[in-house]
Amino acid sequence: MQGILKFHRGIMKMSWPIKAWLGILIAVNVVVPIFFIERVESQVVLATMFLSANLMFVLTARYGFTRILGLGHILWIPLAIWLAFRIGEISSGETFGLWIRGVIVLNSTSLVIDVVDVYRYFAGDRKELVPNL
Repeated sequence: MQGILKFHRGIMKMSWPIKAWLGILIAVNVVVPIFFIERVESQVVLATMFLSANLMFVLTARYGFTRILGLGHILWIPLAIWLAFRIGEISSGETFGLWIRGVIVLNSTSLVIDVVDVYRYFAGDRKELVPNL
């Protein structure tokens, strides 16, 4: 429970551009899939987001609100690959197809940021991202 609370306190204390980016990721990975819930891709995106969030809570409880949180998105790698293989079957001319492509682009962009953060963590940058949590 402590990891969940600390994680959310950390998010709330981050700068508004970071909160805006996280808001976009949450909208794309949690809110939009609800509109397409009958599609397996939406169900997998939601399940992956749920598992990733729980992994981040565990990481926060163990290592604090540090750059290691980038590992919380590790499940997005197989998700992006799986969606990329499915994209040929999904028309880009429909809203669902545009959303799938958006998930791939946005989550892949986030993964690049995560790789940098995790590298920095293992290189020694282990300070809390937000002080006084």
